[in-house]
Amino acid sequence: MGKQSSSELPSKKMITGIYVFVLVYTVVQLLWWGLLLHQQSVQIAKYEQGALVHKMNELHHPAEFMQEMQRLHKEQQMRTFKYIGEGVIFLVLILAGAAIVYRAVWKQMKLGQQQQNFMMAVTHELKSPIAVAKLNLETLRRHKLDEEKQRKLLDATIRETNRLDQLCNNILLASQFEHRKYQPFLEHLDFSRLLKDSVEELQCRTVSHHIDSDIMPGVELQGDKFMITLMLNNLVENAIKYAPKGTNIHVKLFRSGDALKLVVSDEGEGIAQEERNKIFLKFYRIGNENTRKSKGSGLGLYLTRKIVEQHGGSITVKDNTPKGTCFEITWHDYSVQSV
Repeated sequence: MGKQSSSELPSKKMITGIYVFVLVYTVVQLLWWGLLLHQQSVQIAKYEQGALVHKMNELHHPAEFMQEMQRLHKEQQMRTFKYIGEGVIFLVLILAGAAIVYRAVWKQMKLGQQQQNFMMAVTHELKSPIAVAKLNLETLRRHKLDEEKQRKLLDATIRETNRLDQLCNNILLASQFEHRKYQPFLEHLDFSRLLKDSVEELQCRTVSHHIDSDIMPGVELQGDKFMITLMLNNLVENAIKYAPKGTNIHVKLFRSGDALKLVVSDEGEGIAQEERNKIFLKFYRIGNENTRKSKGSGLGLYLTRKIVEQHGGSITVKDNTPKGTCFEITWHDYSVQSV
């Protein structure tokens, strides 16, 4: 999560302080109400018992006096039970409502912070490739370069525009998933060939890492070509961001029993156990937004999980051997999904 600014911290503390004060004040008022009812009940009991004693002293009926005393005692017990029961119910409702409200408010504040982090990340993600592409194009326009240098600048510009294109796709697709408007275009796919072509394209765009693949041939399924390509791109580019330069990224497609598995692994530092469920949340990124060196919008893994689920699979995070992160996508009962 990103680092909270100093202007945000007092506001959150102030809101929490006001909330706790109101909650404590309400509980104290409830307890005070219970105490007043108890005192009132005791006074009523004393008054009734005094009146009964005065009445029975005049009538001189001891048996009837004892029966009336027992009746008054039971009435006092019923009053006590009534206000204690009502007080406990009100207290439970107040605490339950307070917990629900606090959770909703805290969730909203957390979402707001994540959205702010997302805007910071996206702003950086947009400005960087635009600046690089603009610089490259201005260099080509102002200077007469040899063909090799021109090709390198054009290749670099294309890589940056591809980054922009993928970022825009991620943002648009996340919005469509959020509003459940995206309908996948399912078609007959040569899954093996699609993965191989995607890995080759990613390797052409990547100079910092080596991407090797072990793709089982002949795998066919029904799927959305664009979404599956985006799924693989997000996983590989996530590995590129967090794995040290010069290390290998492995893409493997194989069959395990009745299941089909796609594994993307790297040789980075790995992901802590407590972070493995959070990384698939929208906008969530590990670390501090102000000090983080890796690029990203916090949407890649969120979209990856959505795409996998929409295609009937599941995704898990495991430790790679000897080190690194391993994303494993599983399609169970592959015989049903194959074409």
